[in-house]
Amino acid sequence: MGKITIIECSDDAAIAAWLAERLEAAFAATEGPVTITVPGGSTPFPIIETLLRRDLPWHRLVVWPNDDRIVAEDHPASNTGKLRALFEPAGAEVATLTIMEQVPPFVLAWLGMGADGHIASLFPNTDPRADETRPIVSLTPDPLPPEAPFDRISLTMPALLASEAIVFVARGAEKRAVFDAAREGASDTPVARLLAAAAQPITYFA
Repeated sequence: MGKITIIECSDDAAIAAWLAERLEAAFAATEGPVTITVPGGSTPFPIIETLLRRDLPWHRLVVWPNDDRIVAEDHPASNTGKLRALFEPAGAEVATLTIMEQVPPFVLAWLGMGADGHIASLFPNTDPRADETRPIVSLTPDPLPPEAPFDRISLTMPALLASEAIVFVARGAEKRAVFDAAREGASDTPVARLLAAAAQPITYFA
């Protein structure tokens, strides 16, 4: 398990500033593209809006969704569609998840986490493993979340672990308890499996 840093009570602006610092360093370290993966759901989009106000070379950024619902990109439940609407006007590229795609290593894997310990669309019923040979999988959560009752496509655990650093934004006491159990090895949730296999530094914004 990599070193874990917990940052308490951070607002969207503070998280955006942290992300901007990491991206600025990544842009300075290479002349080529910088590739990250980001979550869907409601939490990241206000942070992304704040982040994109920064003066960074966004045309060099490539953004991969952690996962998506299998719907058209113009559907309200599409993570990819929402990410395109935010990042593409700034000049960044947003990738579309397809099963046959080769997944690059990421400078940063930004993850959310559910109260059941799922990450991306790697729900407990999907039995995600660090030795999965595929970088992307199609799957069906069980139970299907009522707010998004769709089949999914998701980066796998090895694809998420192929990153220089991992950051979680998962607020609330319930999720914090799930994360603490995972890092203490007291559960077998998807996030617990990820943490057990991770060697890179991990930051958790509570």
